[in-house]
Amino acid sequence: MADEHGSPHDPTFSNVPAPPTPTDEAGGIAIEHPTEDTAEDRRVGELLQHSIDVDALAEAVEQQEAPDAADTLEHLQLEEEQAAEVLAEMDVESAADALAHMLTPLGVSVLEDLIVEDPAYAGKLIEEMAPDDATDLLQALPDEHRDKLLGMLGKVEAVKLRRLLDFDERSAGGMMTTDYLAVRDTMSVAEAIEAIRRAETETEWIYVFVVDWKATLKGRVTMRRLLLGRPEQKIIELCDSPVDAVHPELPREDVAREFEKYDYLVLPVVDEQHRLIGVITVDDVIDSIREESTEDAQTMVGAGKEEAVFSSVGEKFKSRLPWLVVNLFTSSIAALVVKLFTDLIEAIVILAALMPIIANQAGNAGQQSLAVTLRGIVLDQVRPQTARALVMREGLVGLLNGMFNGVLMGAVVGALEWFTEPASNAWALGAVVAIAMTVALTIGCVVGTAMPLVLRRVGADPATASTIFLTMVTDSFSFFSFLGLARLLQDWFLVK
Repeated sequence: MADEHGSPHDPTFSNVPAPPTPTDEAGGIAIEHPTEDTAEDRRVGELLQHSIDVDALAEAVEQQEAPDAADTLEHLQLEEEQAAEVLAEMDVESAADALAHMLTPLGVSVLEDLIVEDPAYAGKLIEEMAPDDATDLLQALPDEHRDKLLGMLGKVEAVKLRRLLDFDERSAGGMMTTDYLAVRDTMSVAEAIEAIRRAETETEWIYVFVVDWKATLKGRVTMRRLLLGRPEQKIIELCDSPVDAVHPELPREDVAREFEKYDYLVLPVVDEQHRLIGVITVDDVIDSIREESTEDAQTMVGAGKEEAVFSSVGEKFKSRLPWLVVNLFTSSIAALVVKLFTDLIEAIVILAALMPIIANQAGNAGQQSLAVTLRGIVLDQVRPQTARALVMREGLVGLLNGMFNGVLMGAVVGALEWFTEPASNAWALGAVVAIAMTVALTIGCVVGTAMPLVLRRVGADPATASTIFLTMVTDSFSFFSFLGLARLLQDWFLVK
């Protein structure tokens, strides 16, 4: 690693021998860089360049890390629709890991193919997955495929997954997994360690949760403290208590906020009787934050929350059409405003060229305020008692930006008019532009800030098609303020 005096790639280091590559005891490479392709990745790449040999490719994909195998299968599903064939030839454990790491829409597509071709194998894949990963896929399946797949599972596994499916996928219950380590509060350290050895989990847990005979959460203990404890010592003496926990109905946005605020790695989920029913891990929270941010970005412009780049034409059509129809009507409002001033525009043609500039600036200013406000809502920085101050602050920003941009543009317009027509009252048109720009940007910032706050207040998603309604307001007010002011001053200044 380079220090502050230079870089290993700097020419001055050309004569310095590279440090030896770390190796394990068997002589193999002990360190791999995650950003570089491994030998297995390169092998898969070579196979994909030729006509696909399913058996050979399945054997190569098995050797990849699960996320890399998922990338390969996603490519196959998008390009060749042969991911299910490759999965069917892989061993169950590798196939389940790869399927769990695939993007959910593509993973569901592959799983549907497997359900049709070999439902028993599809059931084995679901049983092999972590409960939360299996639930994510099951939630996205059509009802008939979900029921068929659950029917292929063992009774215990099916009951466990059905319980998880009862929770809203956007809640703490929908995020949690039932794969965790728990020991009885009456156990000794030696008994607890033995129970952990017998536990059927492959997850490397940092914490062990302590429960009583009713599964009531009593505390938690770290692996380190457990291993350092005396064999005869009671586990209840080592555990931390009380323990932070959440209820399954808590929205996932609030869960993410708690993880961010307190830097949790894992958080238990308890029912009304404080019985431990699952845990939420930080990797699931990261996934939910990513999903929430992409959903907000799409709903802001009227696209479907679940729509992906590889969604079918029908899915894209159904999710986008309603908001495009709404946008059609909202855009018509701005057109009606312009129609009211048709005679003015015909008399002063330059107004038609200036209108879009003012509306565009107002729209951009509104989008800036909207983005900042939405981010503040997501980060829980916007409270009811501070909402009014936030709107006023953004309005003041819009006023100042509007004055600066208005004076700048007004001066340019006035100068151009004076050079082309020295005898005209060019300064008046510049003044109209400056005032209209100031008003439009102020309104844009106020509306961009207030709109998500109002939507949240009435219980709606603050991001829902907000840009569509913001554009309607900024265009309409921009056109009206500019053309209305021009109409007011027409007889005094603008008639040459």
